[in-house]
Amino acid sequence: MEIINTIIGLGASVMMPIIFFVVGLIFRMGIGKSFKAGMTVGVGFVGVNMVINLLLDNLGPASKAMVNRLGLHLTTVDVGWPTASTVGWGTPIMVATVVGFLVINAIMVFCKLTKTIDVDIFNYWIFLQVGALVYAVTSNFWFAVIFTWVIFAIVLKVADLAAPYIQKEYNLEGISFPHLAGLAWSPLAIAVNWIIDKIPGLKNVDFNADKIRKRFGAIGEPVVIGFLLGLLIGVLAGYSPDKSVTLAINIAAAMVLLPKMIDVLIEGLISVRDAAEKQLKIWFPNREFYIGMDTALLIGDSSVLATGLLLIPITILLAFILPGNEMLPFADLASLVFILALVTPFVRRNMFKMLIVGTLSVIIILYVGTDIAPWVTQSFTQSNIDLPKDFTAVTNMTGAVSTWIGWVAVKIGELFNMIA
Repeated sequence: MEIINTIIGLGASVMMPIIFFVVGLIFRMGIGKSFKAGMTVGVGFVGVNMVINLLLDNLGPASKAMVNRLGLHLTTVDVGWPTASTVGWGTPIMVATVVGFLVINAIMVFCKLTKTIDVDIFNYWIFLQVGALVYAVTSNFWFAVIFTWVIFAIVLKVADLAAPYIQKEYNLEGISFPHLAGLAWSPLAIAVNWIIDKIPGLKNVDFNADKIRKRFGAIGEPVVIGFLLGLLIGVLAGYSPDKSVTLAINIAAAMVLLPKMIDVLIEGLISVRDAAEKQLKIWFPNREFYIGMDTALLIGDSSVLATGLLLIPITILLAFILPGNEMLPFADLASLVFILALVTPFVRRNMFKMLIVGTLSVIIILYVGTDIAPWVTQSFTQSNIDLPKDFTAVTNMTGAVSTWIGWVAVKIGELFNMIA
């Protein structure tokens, strides 16, 4: 466990170059090209993380200021995905579960049960946190491990099904996204898209970033949209004019820089993908394979970023007005953009539909987070994570435990307890 924790502790920007270097060697790219591809992916991840941190570091305090202005006093606090990831990697079921993931993926690929080769190892924490939740409910080690294995296998299949839509919308050939927290909201996006397309008038509403840019010229450019949304958030946070302008410029910078950093990452990724595709066709004729990646590749889209920013004040308002809600949106407010990454392809980048799906998702998250908070809190305790003072329970908004999947996992665990 110590070795695995050390490797994971290096972070994605170190893990991914190593992974892609090894993958390059496996697919006979040669040492030089494999090293270059791995380093390019690593540099891309560093760039993406720098811009995401720029975004989160500026949005985080603004979001917290909005919460304080509304005077929200709720008992379950959102501690954010970084803390939640330590729960996943710190859970007692971690080693057995991760080894199982690698074996399951290999078997499913060999037996033609999936096209996805999941190299997004860092985000195994999302699956592991759900497993930790089930372990907290049942106290049964192997039930929690097997349950998490089943979820992982299902997600590989769902990633296969979603891949063609994502590849078409984002122009990413040979890539899939076995991202449990993101895929949780894809069915809701499909349902909302279908319903709205049946409603006269509403079906014609299309706030698409590309169309906005064409219609409004410079005002519709991502840099301007980011600046204006940054100003709005600054005003809602009660910032002074100079502080609001600083926030706006930083958000505008993120809107411009994030897609460029993602392009660097994709450059390295494509070289490995092409080599893998060529070699796999030799080894497995007439087979198609996808490389499973993190949804960080998708959030550079201007529609995703803009809608994610709008979702922050909406989330705070919902926490204030929803009856029975006890969950305080906090650390993950700035990360709400990740909820929308795998929503976008199924609503064709329509920001109106994305905002509806995002709002419905947040409502579900708040109620699920409130309902299962005691079990989530126990999973934190089992992973030796210290709880914040002044709060009786904890959870996080952008992982999988506060989605409908987390709620189902708890109910299945409770059913197991009744039967066992």
